[in-house]
Amino acid sequence: MKFFHFLALFFAIALNASSAQADHHNESKFRHAVFFKFKDTATDNDIQGIIDEFLLLKNKIEGIKAIEWGFSESVEGLNDEFTHCFFLTFTNKAALESYVPHPDHKAFVGLLKPHLDKVFVFDYTPRN
Repeated sequence: MKFFHFLALFFAIALNASSAQADHHNESKFRHAVFFKFKDTATDNDIQGIIDEFLLLKNKIEGIKAIEWGFSESVEGLNDEFTHCFFLTFTNKAALESYVPHPDHKAFVGLLKPHLDKVFVFDYTPRN
């Protein structure tokens, strides 16, 4: 089974490498992926309130094009105990740079911190 996963990954990489659009920057968007592991003391209501507030940021902070989120459903168990992922698409990198110090983002972080065990953030420009 692992061989088939390896083979599928190999072909995906090979097809991507031979693409006519190799490593083209997409200047019209910037991605911000955030992974949370909540403390054991965080209740379901605490977590749902945090999710709800996170999703409201799209309507409060200019430059956020979309927010998606989900629970870890890792079939490999490689999620390093992170349970929730939030995937934000910004209009560009400057929009993310404005988002981080924004008062509504800071208020959200204040709500989140007491319930957060650990966080992992990965920001990138999508490439074809």
